[in-house]
Amino acid sequence: MSPPLDYEATPAESIELGELACWRIRHAGAELIVARQGAQLLSYRREGEPPLLWLSEEAAYLRGGSVRGGMPICWPWFGDLQRNPPSVRAMAAGAAPFHGLARVLDWQLDAVERSAAGVRAGFRLAIGQGLPGWPHRVEPYLELLLGDGLHITLRNRNLGREPVALSQALHTYFAVSDIRAVSVEGLQECRYLDTIDDWQQRRQSGALRFSGETDRIFLDVPPRIALHDAGWRRAIALQADGSRSAIVWNPWADKARRLSQCADDAWQRMLCIETANVLDDSLLLAPGEERTLCLRLVSAPLG
Repeated sequence: MSPPLDYEATPAESIELGELACWRIRHAGAELIVARQGAQLLSYRREGEPPLLWLSEEAAYLRGGSVRGGMPICWPWFGDLQRNPPSVRAMAAGAAPFHGLARVLDWQLDAVERSAAGVRAGFRLAIGQGLPGWPHRVEPYLELLLGDGLHITLRNRNLGREPVALSQALHTYFAVSDIRAVSVEGLQECRYLDTIDDWQQRRQSGALRFSGETDRIFLDVPPRIALHDAGWRRAIALQADGSRSAIVWNPWADKARRLSQCADDAWQRMLCIETANVLDDSLLLAPGEERTLCLRLVSAPLG
């Protein structure tokens, strides 16, 4: 049973989880927990509902490694760097960890304010002249607005004198009642790459349902898709702006047993839908240019 939420507290309270410094943000029956490391959103829950984000029961809150669950930020490349477009690969100049560099670096809480719209918090990754292995002056900025839903904005601004290419994703783990009882609506007719089957290109037919390991990179994705959960009688709408690509992933039973920070049966309770800029949707920022990736999450009873 989750403890009751204290909504009269300060909108951003400093807490610690294991080795990680975090902030707890509250507003009108909702709560976020955000780690300083990676600006990783660890928890999002609303009073009277199951959690919206899945966080592993075996999560390790350690310095230097991403926590399994929540919403890690993959930046300035997604997944294996060698699977990215040549323009993105050319930006790296050293070690290339999976899912980029930002998720294990400390972000700063830049601002937090309460207004009629809710609580808005901004997080900045100050990179100066660049990062080890990625020497470019592109500044990412994450903004969270906790109000009638959750509004997530990731801004990239090129402060340098040369164009910079990057890919990115909001690697969102959604909590579900049972993966076999959910569907993703809105991807009908979208083309996708099936990474499990040698990256073959296919086209989605009908709603996406799950009966085995799934790892698909969808392209030409419409602005709105929805996660329907029959078990919890809940729909989560994902409204994106600045993104035409998304990754849908569930490890299923065999792979879950090989994953770190993951119980053997955890695959039943989670589904990743990652709002992204990947492959032919990657970004190319001219000097001085700013590009914005936005995602709005709203939950409602399933009709």
